[in-house]
Amino acid sequence: MTTMMSRIVHISIKRPWKDVHTYAADPARMPEWAAGLAKGLTQDGDEWIASGPLGDVRVKFAEPNDYGVIDHVVTMPGGLQVYNALRVTPNGDGAEVAFTVLKLPGMSDAEFERDAAAVLSDLKTLKGILEKV
Repeated sequence: MTTMMSRIVHISIKRPWKDVHTYAADPARMPEWAAGLAKGLTQDGDEWIASGPLGDVRVKFAEPNDYGVIDHVVTMPGGLQVYNALRVTPNGDGAEVAFTVLKLPGMSDAEFERDAAAVLSDLKTLKGILEKV
């Protein structure tokens, strides 16, 4: 059994956690804050399709829930499935948003660091949007 290196990237947002969850969990709004989805997501049944430099990827989100879980599985063009844990939890009167970044097989340390930095950048964008409103 192989366990991948991981890092939890997180940020506090000064908005009620349910507001953050409602916004962040909406696949149609994700391109507003997740740079990797800038071209948008297209719904295909219970999955979503995102076009990117590697081709089309399929994204299946956790069922809507009241627990702040926005986990999703991304299926790459070659069939590799990547489980992404994304959570919104209460933090006082605000929210904590956490994404678990995994170092995938064959990924260099530099690529892992770039992925973690990209996730932090996305979370900062999310924070900026939600704290302006």
